[in-house]
Amino acid sequence: MQQLSRPARRAVLVVHVAVSVSWLGLTLGLLTLGITGYTTGSPEMTTVAYRAMKIFGDWLVLPIAFASLVSGLVLSLGTVWGLARHRWVLVKFWLTLVTVLLSVFSLRPGINHLAAEAAAGTPAPDISLVVAPAVATATYLFVTAISVLKPWGPTARGRRLREVQSAEAHAGRARRSGIKGAGVR
Repeated sequence: MQQLSRPARRAVLVVHVAVSVSWLGLTLGLLTLGITGYTTGSPEMTTVAYRAMKIFGDWLVLPIAFASLVSGLVLSLGTVWGLARHRWVLVKFWLTLVTVLLSVFSLRPGINHLAAEAAAGTPAPDISLVVAPAVATATYLFVTAISVLKPWGPTARGRRLREVQSAEAHAGRARRSGIKGAGVR
């Protein structure tokens, strides 16, 4: 993919940070509602909590999750970071992909099931709607940390690309300075 221009990179970065922070806030809201539904002694409060979770799940979870995944892919493929050049980027990508899939195939169906029970007047507190948002929140906090700290260095592919770029730059400098016999190996 072609490198993004500076204004495009900045715009995509703002979108990515905004939707990623939104996803973290959304999971904190789901966690709060899940804890409320699980711990309250009131069937009415459980019903309200699970029905509110359904609204978040129906309207926000998937668009925010996909926006985070897509904007992250655009940033990684359109900048020098690349998708497979640094371990932290690969870890972040795979964790995001797994959480998107879990949101689609586990979290939303679980929310929908409990919201349907609540709407039918038989709300049953379920620990899974506490565990899933808790794990998601911890995952997003971890992904945020590695985005800021950028640990682990380059992948083997990233090291090879860096060596090639360094050799090409060295050869270019040598050609400009007039040294004969300098070139890329």
